[in-house]
Amino acid sequence: MPDTPTAPVLLGNRPGSFPHGVLAERHPAIIRQVRDAFPYEPAQRHALDALLTHCTEGTIEALPADAHDRDRWTAWGMDTYAGQSWYDVPWLWSESWFYRQLLRAVGYFGPGPWQGIDPFRPSKLAELDSPETDEELAALDDLAGRPADERGRALLHGSLWGNRADLGFRLSAEGTDLAAAVPALVADDSERLWSLLDPSRAGQAGTLVLVADNAGRELVPDLLLIDHLLAHGHIGRAVLHIKPYPYYVSDATTADVVDALRRLTDAGAAAAGHGRRLRDALADGRLALRAHPFSCSPLPYEEMPDDLRADFARAAVTIVKGDLNYRRLVGDRQWPPTTPFAEVTGYFPGPVAALRTLKSDVVTGLAPGTEEALVAAEEQRWRTSGTHALIQVRT
Repeated sequence: MPDTPTAPVLLGNRPGSFPHGVLAERHPAIIRQVRDAFPYEPAQRHALDALLTHCTEGTIEALPADAHDRDRWTAWGMDTYAGQSWYDVPWLWSESWFYRQLLRAVGYFGPGPWQGIDPFRPSKLAELDSPETDEELAALDDLAGRPADERGRALLHGSLWGNRADLGFRLSAEGTDLAAAVPALVADDSERLWSLLDPSRAGQAGTLVLVADNAGRELVPDLLLIDHLLAHGHIGRAVLHIKPYPYYVSDATTADVVDALRRLTDAGAAAAGHGRRLRDALADGRLALRAHPFSCSPLPYEEMPDDLRADFARAAVTIVKGDLNYRRLVGDRQWPPTTPFAEVTGYFPGPVAALRTLKSDVVTGLAPGTEEALVAAEEQRWRTSGTHALIQVRT
């Protein structure tokens, strides 16, 4: 991956920047939300209060000697950053560290009665069981009567936009018109992605790896896309990478996959058919779950371990979902937006596609005219507002 003076690693130490706001404002708000969501006992409440102060005013402190993952975090840079301000270490690293410390504060790793209790589960379930989800699942009934290629495009856009999945089902001009002065899709390699999912290209249907992002109303469209690709022979097998434990508030775990399948099957009509097929695919091995420890690491994918690299290398294509995974894919750096996507992902061990709604500063692969139009219309707000998205592919 290029490492030039024009692409420094993002830090959170510049007041007014997006990373600084996450560390100084979003993280304390998350602590308060978690504290209010559960009837935690005094030990957990005191630990959360301490983290609230420490994450904004303190320095990085190493995990205790008996922490189950101390060696892993040592390999990931803990000793290197110990003693430094949370704001002065790479933003990607300090964000991940925050969630590890939050899980420690609530007793997630135990032993004890709060072991394994997801501190973000109430908000995940509230979103999954919301009326908005009902509306999105009801849209599947109309979609079922459309041609297969149209359904595929709609489900791809549903997966892209996540909890704005209704945009994808409508296949609206807002979501697909690259000729607009300020397009919603700032890059669209979807045809290249479909070519990788053409079984005739390799003589047989291959394996899709999908690296999931969020649970709830974002995971459901991912599962729907997988079901469509399996049902129509685009792929012979899918491997869904999820998180081994709660991470970044809404990131998907195995429990969230189970909840999403329950939501589909309970919805009835077309949604229930998708849910049943996905359950069958899990049962017979056509759909597999992976929860690799590196999924919760504070490092870019360029530093992935060999076993994970081998998994990706065997795939016909790896689809990397969401904003955090995009940052890890291209490197959490201040790239010029026109830096070629293929250049910064050249290390990846196989074809890779990014489906991402823009919610942080990092972006690559834009055409010069697209960047100019975005800046003219919105200055730099387009990078973080969640109103733009991209589909980028490196074959």
